[in-house]
Amino acid sequence: MILNTTLKMEKAMAQAQSYGEWSKAAKAHDKSTGVDLWVKSDESKHFDHKSIRRRLKRLSKLWKSQDNAGLLYALNEGIHGNMDGMGNARLHEKARFGTKRLIQDYVDAIVNSLEYLASDKVTDIPFEEKLDFFRRAQHCYGRSAFLMSGSGAFLYFHLGVAKALWRQGLLPHIMSGSSGGSVVGALISTHVDEDMEPYFEPENLVMGDEEPENDGGFGGLFGGSNRMRADEIEARLSEMLPDLTFQEAYELTGRHLNVSIAPAEKHQTSRLLNAIASPNVYIREAVMASCAVPGVYPPVTLAAKDHKGERVPYLPNRKWVDGSVTHDLPAKRLARLYGVNHHIVSQANPLITPFASDVSQQKTAMSAIRNASTATMKAWLNANVSIMQKPLSFFPRLNSLANMTLSVINQDYTGDINIIRPTMFWSPSKILSNLPIEDISELIDLGERTTWPKIEMVRTQTKISQTLDRILFEYETELAHDHELAHAQDNAMKRKIA
Repeated sequence: MILNTTLKMEKAMAQAQSYGEWSKAAKAHDKSTGVDLWVKSDESKHFDHKSIRRRLKRLSKLWKSQDNAGLLYALNEGIHGNMDGMGNARLHEKARFGTKRLIQDYVDAIVNSLEYLASDKVTDIPFEEKLDFFRRAQHCYGRSAFLMSGSGAFLYFHLGVAKALWRQGLLPHIMSGSSGGSVVGALISTHVDEDMEPYFEPENLVMGDEEPENDGGFGGLFGGSNRMRADEIEARLSEMLPDLTFQEAYELTGRHLNVSIAPAEKHQTSRLLNAIASPNVYIREAVMASCAVPGVYPPVTLAAKDHKGERVPYLPNRKWVDGSVTHDLPAKRLARLYGVNHHIVSQANPLITPFASDVSQQKTAMSAIRNASTATMKAWLNANVSIMQKPLSFFPRLNSLANMTLSVINQDYTGDINIIRPTMFWSPSKILSNLPIEDISELIDLGERTTWPKIEMVRTQTKISQTLDRILFEYETELAHDHELAHAQDNAMKRKIA
């Protein structure tokens, strides 16, 4: 009887048409297998549950007694990422839905305390002291980012992942994309939430005017005769993306878009384009550059808005290509620019996904063997290219290909939460082709369904950072308004005296 119920719930999860349906079936599955008892109990070897329980009791006591100074002091020492190990990914593997109730209750208590201290109800703590606390808390806790890998035509998988997160209000405001991932990042970052829904519909996402013919084999490698031309991609991007600079897009949506590009020439370094480092660069050309697969599409010259508001070439002597070649997932640069220390990765790179696996699930002997084999292969390739460096220098193209291969191999392609496209066989002819609506719909649906089991993990691990971001934004907006008001009053006083 229990087995039949479990199988019924697994079937219901597989056939769910929304996250609501999936989560209902997942909860029923946990109940039928008895995992709901594990959720309700504190005990686990994967985190210090006794310490978290003590902290929760302390917060509750301070809350009930309205000890605002004590609550602020407790939060000062209690807001850190992975507190007492409760960020351990293993804690999200046991149950199909969510994790330990204790962890969820503790996160909710932190969030409620932060929102309470930030409110007008707390009058015995000065605004300046609150602002200082929230700034330090954000710095200590860190921020989350959504990273989308290079993907070719699999970019629609990223769109499905983004759709699932967005509908749950969990899409981070900081995101990066390379190659196909940059297209999805640009779509999201140049449209306000009210205008986003149509861009999740397959019929609005076909990249060309005509659907490609069925190739039926390997003859059309990288698209062959069905491959999208650069001018077709440029024309479609012009229809889908408003002509905005990175700074203008940020001011419109509040989202921090980061696009990875790689240099087409020697002796240049890769770039991460965004509103901080390159505010006046136009997003369309940045995306075109990030999608320019070396040897397939021509390198791209970037464009920027000058001080007169006119479009001009940006670094006119430089051309740029596919960013996934050097920085598919620019984690270190995001950490330096935004204080990001938590990465939600959508991995759809067709060269990587056959070998990629979720770090949190690498527990079996087979996983250990595969990891060791991969490390050995990387070491062997690096050593051989190093030995052949001088002979290869006589063959520039071959040398460039070897260095590019090493760059791809040596990158880290996973994060804290990994949403990896399941292995599926597609003819290589589709990788850079204009896909029919049926394939686009399949990939978006696959992205959503692959994300659903990770939703509660994302919610739990990002709830505090999202709350801190929102509070700080409101506080600093209020601070800016006060400065403007004071400045206006000062000018009025000067005019009156004059």
